[in-house]
Amino acid sequence: MMKKVIIAGGTGFIGQYFKNRFHQLGYEVIIISRQQHNIQWDDRQAIVEALEGSELLINLAGKSVNCRYNEKNKKEIMDSRIKTTRILGESILQCKNPPKVWMNSSTATIYLHAEDRPMTEENGEIGAGFSVDVATKWEKELFSFDLPNTRKIALRTAIVLGKDGGVITPYRNLARLGLGGIQGNGKQKFSWIHIEDLFQIVLFLNNRNDLEGVFNCSAPNPVSNHELMKSLRDAMNVKLGLPAPRWMLEIGAVLIKTETELVLKSRWVIPERLEKEGFNFSFDTLDKTFKNIL
Repeated sequence: MMKKVIIAGGTGFIGQYFKNRFHQLGYEVIIISRQQHNIQWDDRQAIVEALEGSELLINLAGKSVNCRYNEKNKKEIMDSRIKTTRILGESILQCKNPPKVWMNSSTATIYLHAEDRPMTEENGEIGAGFSVDVATKWEKELFSFDLPNTRKIALRTAIVLGKDGGVITPYRNLARLGLGGIQGNGKQKFSWIHIEDLFQIVLFLNNRNDLEGVFNCSAPNPVSNHELMKSLRDAMNVKLGLPAPRWMLEIGAVLIKTETELVLKSRWVIPERLEKEGFNFSFDTLDKTFKNIL
C-alpha cells in the first residue's frame, strides 16, 4: 500500500517543493489549504479521513510575515497559525489510526536578536515582540495536545533558500540593481537553510522514532549580513553593491509593505540537536547554497 503524507498549507514555495519530492519517493500526497481543489480547512470530516492511516503530517500553514505589522495583519498572522494547528490537533484526536508523526512549522525568529552568541535548542534565549509571541503561541498550541500515538516535532526553521521562490528573489533583485551592499550595520547574523536540506531533515526526523520536541532547522554556518551580501554579489558576478542604512530600509519597507525586522534582526541559530543526532547537511555553507541556487 502507498504511504501517505499530508501537507497542510502546502501550496506555497516550501509546500510545493515537498509535494514534488514526496511524489518522487512514491508517496501519496494530500494537501489541506484554502485553494479550491484541495481539502478545505472547514471540512473537518475530510481532514480526519485524510489523516487516518497516514505516516506523516506536516503543517506549513500561516499567512506570510512579509507584510506591514498593522493590527489586521497581526491578527491574521497569529490566527492563521493557531487555528490551523488547533484544527489539526483536534482532527488527530478523532482518528482511529492517527498519523505516526506530526511536524509543525515554527520559526528561528523565536530567539532573541543575538550578536554575541549562537542560539541552540538547549541554551537559546526566547526573544520578545510580536514575531516571538507568534512563535511561542504556535508551539504551545502544538504541544498542548496529548497524542500518545503521534510524535510531535516543532521545526524552528531559519530563512529557506531555494531556486523558485522564497527570499532569494528579492535579494537577487537588489543585487542586480546594484543595491546588494550591507543592510543596516551589516553585523546582524543571517541563519538560513537550503530547501533540500529542510526536506532531508523531515525525512531524517520521520525515520527516527526516538526523536520529538523542538529542532532548529538551519545550516550550521551562519554568516553576517556583510558576508551574505558579498557572497550573493560574487555568485551573481555583480561588482557594485551600495549599502542600505537603517533609515533607508525604514522608508523602503513602508513602500514595499514589509517590515525591516526581516532584514535587520540578527538570527544566529545553530542546529545543535540535529548535528548531535548525526544529521549531515548537503548545503552547510552559503557558497555551496548559492552555487546550487544561482
